[in-house]
Amino acid sequence: MDMKEKTVKVAVIQATPRMFDTPGTIKKACELIEKAAGNGVKLMLFPEAFIGGYPKGMHLGVRVGIRTPEGRKDFRRYYENAICIPGPETDALAAAAAKAGAYVVSGVIEREENTSTLYCTALFIGPNGKVLGKHRKLVPTAAERLIWGSGDGSTLPVFTTPFGKIGAVICWENYMPLLRSAMYGKGLDIYLAPTFDARESWQISMRHIALESHCFVLTCNQFLPKSAFPTDLLCYDELAGQPDVLHRGGSAIINPFGEYLGGPLWDEEGIACAELDMGQIREAKFDFDVTGHYTRPDVMRLFVNEREQSSFNYENLSDCAFFEEECEEE
Repeated sequence: MDMKEKTVKVAVIQATPRMFDTPGTIKKACELIEKAAGNGVKLMLFPEAFIGGYPKGMHLGVRVGIRTPEGRKDFRRYYENAICIPGPETDALAAAAAKAGAYVVSGVIEREENTSTLYCTALFIGPNGKVLGKHRKLVPTAAERLIWGSGDGSTLPVFTTPFGKIGAVICWENYMPLLRSAMYGKGLDIYLAPTFDARESWQISMRHIALESHCFVLTCNQFLPKSAFPTDLLCYDELAGQPDVLHRGGSAIINPFGEYLGGPLWDEEGIACAELDMGQIREAKFDFDVTGHYTRPDVMRLFVNEREQSSFNYENLSDCAFFEEECEEE
């Protein structure tokens, strides 16, 4: 970590998406980016699944062995509100980031052109108005597997900024010790944890990760009232009996000693900001450096497969010597 800038102002943006309305959410995100930039923020984190939405409390008509036509229609609507990377939605966010002169990281629901599988993704955009990359959640949690697929090791990026290295681990991926270690090994300085966990136990986990890594930790969550959902969803009745506030938030900024610098924010939308003294990482790692003097490579090592995994590998077999030999034998 050879930082040109010793301090940086960061923000976690706890906001409510416009559910099943990605154009409206993109517009809101751009406005929030501009607002945070007005306070001098150079790194902004939005919640998990902010673009595309997290349909908490819905099961889209699914029971074990049963799917309903109504649930299929609502999933189609959810799919249509997911985004491609790159695409017009990322172009809009990139333009806002360039205007703000800031790094923007946001949870998005991602789709690909050739499949109907969705991914829970962390999107990274630079102050130059370019998409830097993405991280796809490796393991959707519980019923999330109804709507999201699994990422692979090819999207575990860490990006170098003027103030240090940044990377993201999404929600309950943070409970995967090997993944945390893999990210620590890449030299993270600011550990980004977009989430949809509003439990008190999440706060304990985030403070533990700050202490374990001796990085700065930013965790960002949604404030989600039931009123954010359109009432014309065919499965809207699945929300009956749910509380008016489905999700309380809990966004926070934590220093390398596990102490709060901003937040946690509860029960409302808001932006928590903090000025990070990047040199504090050196102070914290004086007696515990999880990737340095507190490792034992003679006892244990971690191997990470970062190859892209694909079910389809097309080869022109007519060019293969084996294929030609088979033809000659015939």
